[in-house]
Amino acid sequence: MTPFPQGNGCCRQINCLVATTLGLGLIGLSTNDLHASPLLLAPPPPVERQGFPKLQTHRICPELQKSLQSQLGTASTDWSVSVVDSHGQLLADINGQVARVPASNQKLITTAFALDRLGPDFRLQTKLLRRPDGVLEITGEGDPDLGITQIQRFAMVALGQGGSRFQQPGEIVQLVIREEPRHLWWPSDWHPTDRAYAYGAPITRLALTSNALEMAVSNPAVRLQNLLDKEVTRQGGQAKFLLLNQKQNNFLPEQNVVLHQENSAPMHALLSLANTESHNFTAEVLLRQAANSWDMRKASLAAMRWMQAQNLPITGLRISDGSGLSRNNRVSTRTLSSLLMRMSHHPLAAYYQASMAIAGQRGTLRKYFFESSLRGRFWGKSGTLSGVRSISGILETKAGPRYMSLISNGASDPNTTIGELLKTTQQLSPCPSFGLNVQQHVERG
Repeated sequence: MTPFPQGNGCCRQINCLVATTLGLGLIGLSTNDLHASPLLLAPPPPVERQGFPKLQTHRICPELQKSLQSQLGTASTDWSVSVVDSHGQLLADINGQVARVPASNQKLITTAFALDRLGPDFRLQTKLLRRPDGVLEITGEGDPDLGITQIQRFAMVALGQGGSRFQQPGEIVQLVIREEPRHLWWPSDWHPTDRAYAYGAPITRLALTSNALEMAVSNPAVRLQNLLDKEVTRQGGQAKFLLLNQKQNNFLPEQNVVLHQENSAPMHALLSLANTESHNFTAEVLLRQAANSWDMRKASLAAMRWMQAQNLPITGLRISDGSGLSRNNRVSTRTLSSLLMRMSHHPLAAYYQASMAIAGQRGTLRKYFFESSLRGRFWGKSGTLSGVRSISGILETKAGPRYMSLISNGASDPNTTIGELLKTTQQLSPCPSFGLNVQQHVERG
């Protein structure tokens, strides 16, 4: 069986994806950091969310538990598996409390956090501003689909075309490009080798084609400056550029005039790019925007606090990035399956599920389970790193949805095992013992 695609996901234009949607530092942050971090005050205790079920562990399905355990056999120590129903009942659990490296299943946390915080209509903005001193600035929020067409429009407006003329003919345009400092372009624990590839491209506010061509663009700010300069020259103008860090600003935001603005695709499309296509850059930007910080440690702490506030079992959880490329991430299958169940009761649940790949039909799962009973009935997120395979999602069964999470760290032939575990869960639903108990109750009543 062909290995699962890398959680790195290749860059795709969002405009193509829209048509198919809806039809911390070196060691990362762990649960202990919620109280130990000097950056923010300690969070309040978890709040019981009224109307939302929480994980219940008192009624395991014996047949399902035994069958899954049998399929894993002696390799079970390399696996974590959790199955939860829509009421929050844990139906099967093998090493479910062991926090493992999740690979791209980390994106399920990031996208839930972003959807809840920002809403389905949120769009990333890239703006051309005029400061009180007449200097122009370009600022952004990390639109993964920003391209040369948008740059052409920025250059046109900067030169005074389109009704925005404010400069004398022949005057050299003073243009500031604002960007985060270089040390924030990557999570600090991403391996240097990964940073060279498209899937490990730097995470910046102004990112043409997500800072990736065939490989990662190592200095996106300079690339943007060069392309803008060429475009200004092509349109008959001249420009003088200055690169500044995001925080180096002598003017208040309300003092600037917005001359032109480009908006990204809406949130539901960004979610699909992150989950369906496993696009690392988009996931990282969503984490930063939801946390309102491009400092990875602060963003990770905000995500940890959000997870805690959902009243989820987060023992061992460690958030080191938004995409899952970091090997310092840790999450248990109980955490992920509970999160999936929790999000199914969220007012925006439809957007969350619609962002996932579909077995045998769409995204990173389109080539898997094509000729099985899982085709079109499993919505999920796959994850792959060297030695790591994971898949978490929503399995449609006769007894309703099953929220499943499967993570292997070091298992042999994990892809075949994943298919068997999913199909077994589908076949043993509803739980035979539960059905018998109901029948006995009816007869005795």
